[in-house]
Amino acid sequence: MKWIQIIDPANNLALSALIAAIPVIFIFWALIKKMKGYQASVLTVIVALVLAVLVYGMPVNLALLSALHGALYGLFPICWIIIGAVFLFNLTVKSGQFEIIKNFMASITPDRRIQALLIAFSFGAFLEGAAGFGAPVAISAAMLVGLGFNPLYAAGICLIANTAPVAFGSVGTPIIIASRVSDIPEMAISQMVGRTLPILSVMVPFYLVLLMTGWKKTIEVIPAIIVSGGILCIFSMVNRQLFRPHAP
Repeated sequence: MKWIQIIDPANNLALSALIAAIPVIFIFWALIKKMKGYQASVLTVIVALVLAVLVYGMPVNLALLSALHGALYGLFPICWIIIGAVFLFNLTVKSGQFEIIKNFMASITPDRRIQALLIAFSFGAFLEGAAGFGAPVAISAAMLVGLGFNPLYAAGICLIANTAPVAFGSVGTPIIIASRVSDIPEMAISQMVGRTLPILSVMVPFYLVLLMTGWKKTIEVIPAIIVSGGILCIFSMVNRQLFRPHAP
């Protein structure tokens, strides 16, 4: 059964955009009201289904199948990676290895600017590629808190640091999803990311330290910023070269 979605069901682009945003607005409202995550998610799915059927005219069976497909896709490619990452993190905590890693990071330097670059940016980039979906921020922020950072401050630093490596997060899941929704080949998207990411790889750590300490203190650690950002920059460019399609 084939169904073509109506882009402007209200015959008013602004009103149609508002209607389409209702599920997103609803889940934010539910979370603000401190509703449990799974309850907010289930109710949001119901709201989206009702809008799809009543407003967009989507057949009920296709709407239900679409919801099932989304749930299965979220469970296996996404949750499967997260479960593995969380299991590994809990294992390192229970075995005491997390404290060893944290103390090792702290022993390198007491300078909080360098600690932020090492943990929030560099280590967070590694975790982003391996797991993604919030795990890098949670784990990196926990390490920074263990080093004496304010929890909210640590979370903000890690979120900013995560903006560069997130393009290749979760073993390339954003690129895979972008390819499926746009019909653009995965390799073309990956190569474009490889051209854009080197610029962000240097800008993000600089901006991160700038927010923490200001211009004068940032200039003092320019070599560390160049090294941490340059490593991610180099690997991004190498990735683009390795996967460049060859002419027949």
